Amino acid sequence: MDLLPSSAPLAAKLRNTLIQYHSIGDSEWRVAKKTKDATVWRKPSKEFSGYLYKAQGVVEDVTNRIVDHIRPGPYRLDWDSLMTTMDIMETFEENCCVMRYTTAGQLWNLIAPREFVDFSYTTNYEDGLLTCGISLDYGEVRPNFVRGFNHPCGWFCVPIKDYPSHSLLTGYIQTELRGMLPQSAVDTAMSSTLANFYSDLKKALK
Repeated sequence: MDLLPSSAPLAAKLRNTLIQYHSIGDSEWRVAKKTKDATVWRKPSKEFSGYLYKAQGVVEDVTNRIVDHIRPGPYRLDWDSLMTTMDIMETFEENCCVMRYTTAGQLWNLIAPREFVDFSYTTNYEDGLLTCGISLDYGEVRPNFVRGFNHPCGWFCVPIKDYPSHSLLTGYIQTELRGMLPQSAVDTAMSSTLANFYSDLKKALK
């Protein structure tokens, strides 16, 4: 297992990568799922053999409160049905930390519970916030879990100009679940999970 990287260069690189994803033109994305709360698109990832997903929806709340519910902290476990445990392993300056979390089994447990260790960073973006993360090979893998890997992921949350009490939340997710899994099952699970993320978040914010 690796030692912890220096947080400042990793945070800067991660932010730049997410801003790059945020500038990808509409024509490169294909719709994967659409619900009343969110639209999910996907395109082949440049990081691994799966997809980079983009999810977007309007959330009725101010950016700070929304991001507080998404980033590592006490709120996330309360509402995110996929996340079963979360521990902050290390804390750095400037809204940086390393967290270990576990996820529930999905698709009738075809996808077994997973464990992730992620570097997380939250920073200002335009009039709102960006909270982003990337997995690290750090810490012992616990028994009964497959260690998954998040390639650069993040959530942009910015107020809507004419409706400051509403925010546009845009996520970029590319998760390598690892283990022996049919890719079609992973793709189905990812699209549904991202759409459900919005409906669960909205309920939690009410």
